[in-house]
Amino acid sequence: MRSLSKHEVREFYRRLAESRPIPQTELEFINPFTLLVAVVLSAQATDVGVNKATPALFAIADTPAKMLALGEERLIERIRTIGLFRTKAKNLMALSRALVDRHDGEVPRDREALEALPGVGRKTANVVLNVAFGEPTIAVDTHIFRVANRTGLAPGRTPRAVEQALEAVTPAQYKRYAHHWLILHGRYVCKARRPDCPLCVVADLCRYDAKTGPAELIAARPAGGEAAGPVEAPLPPRNRRARRGTASTRISLPRARSPRRS
Repeated sequence: MRSLSKHEVREFYRRLAESRPIPQTELEFINPFTLLVAVVLSAQATDVGVNKATPALFAIADTPAKMLALGEERLIERIRTIGLFRTKAKNLMALSRALVDRHDGEVPRDREALEALPGVGRKTANVVLNVAFGEPTIAVDTHIFRVANRTGLAPGRTPRAVEQALEAVTPAQYKRYAHHWLILHGRYVCKARRPDCPLCVVADLCRYDAKTGPAELIAARPAGGEAAGPVEAPLPPRNRRARRGTASTRISLPRARSPRRS
């Protein structure tokens, strides 16, 4: 597959930015610690499922010290609806202990320190650095992996290869929110089984051969110009419980294996 040109990449991001000027994570959190917990819980789970469990948890355990005081068994009871809850509970207790012992109870703004925490991989570290601290990192989950490969934006056979390709091609002005634009585009428009190409604002730039919907509608979009016709599909209604944090974490090379590690 031929990758997008520099001009096409810039136009690709310009249109995504125009459709969602200030995108945000869909995980609900209060502070960097609760964000970290939510991202760990979201591995092989949905943001919606995580958001159903975490408000009650964060009401009593929004710091590492409080999480340790809660204890593993009581934590398990509060996250039982989330996949792999026992393993995640064990990791969260160990993670909380490490934050108290090594970082004075604070989430470090450092990739190496984050990845040294139990249950935290590169993707999770990238999400925390981007969302909690405003770093221009791009966490490659299954949505971004699919979008980058399917469209020709940044093809790669592994999540790390896609991350490196995105870092190389994404214009500096778009790096801060690139992670969110690509995830939301993959989650609601460029879906795995059947992408909504007629609703896609970058359909005419995309290299995907099996586009869905009326071909004439997609062809009508002027390459390199303003999007014509339908615009980016709106996000579905969201749970609007208070989220006091700052502004997450899920083809295509044929049969490429999507990343699963958090």
